[in-house]
Amino acid sequence: MASRPRRNKGLNHVAGLDRIVVILMMLVPTVLVLGLVWLPALGSVGLSFTNWDGIGPMSDAKVIGVKNYTDVFTIYPPFQPAITHNFIWLLVMFFIATPLGMFLAVLIDKNVSGSRFYQTSLYLPVVLSLALVGFIWQLIYSRDQGLINGLTGSTIDWYGDQRYNLWAALVASSWRHTGYIMLLYLAGLKGVDPTLREAARVDGASERQTFFKVVFPVLAPINIIVLVVTVIESLRAFDLVWVINKGRNGLELISTLVTSNIVGEASRIGFGSALATIMLLISSVFIAIYLRIVFREDSR
Repeated sequence: MASRPRRNKGLNHVAGLDRIVVILMMLVPTVLVLGLVWLPALGSVGLSFTNWDGIGPMSDAKVIGVKNYTDVFTIYPPFQPAITHNFIWLLVMFFIATPLGMFLAVLIDKNVSGSRFYQTSLYLPVVLSLALVGFIWQLIYSRDQGLINGLTGSTIDWYGDQRYNLWAALVASSWRHTGYIMLLYLAGLKGVDPTLREAARVDGASERQTFFKVVFPVLAPINIIVLVVTVIESLRAFDLVWVINKGRNGLELISTLVTSNIVGEASRIGFGSALATIMLLISSVFIAIYLRIVFREDSR
């Protein structure tokens, strides 16, 4: 009579632990994302159709339909400047800070002398919060003791004058964004097959032609990530502007309007939630485009 094979209890125990670990690794992030992202987002969408002021219980809130959205577009003066400023923010980040970051990545990728020092120095602002970046640039922009006015002898209040404060904030934000983009492109350039450049060099292509016709197309996944990151960073720009003047006096952004209505003195939760929902919809358009491109690349 053939003997039955003995089961290895140790292996079964390890396999069971592996299953538990995998389940926890999937369950914990899912619960956190649902609890900290999706539920608050859906709650904001629901509150945007009410007149809740955040003072009494939510049961006292009345459903008022799309009145909050109508008021945003018709009788809320700061909304139009906020949209314009966010658009300007996006243009500056996309057409100035992003190309500059890519250019610096190309230079550092050539292993020039001191490239490690330059890489560290340029990336340093990325690890700082935008609020801290705002305080650092205050040393440069201060009207009385700032570096610019000290060198030029001018008395411009770069953060206070609405003729200049948006551009001053954009310079400070670009300082940080450039280092982030540089790191993304530098990681992408390290993964480019060297034989592609050698083949282009053999065919007589210049450095410029090699980059734009050979290397840049290979960096398509990085380009998509950079595009989405730039758009989202421009839409959710908040910390730097809030530190300067709480998003007032020429520095209105959608994110600051949301905060000032929800947690500010106005305490208009429903109205602020409508602004947050508009911001969510704008962001979702670019996220959907990004996901569509990614899924298309995966299917290929």
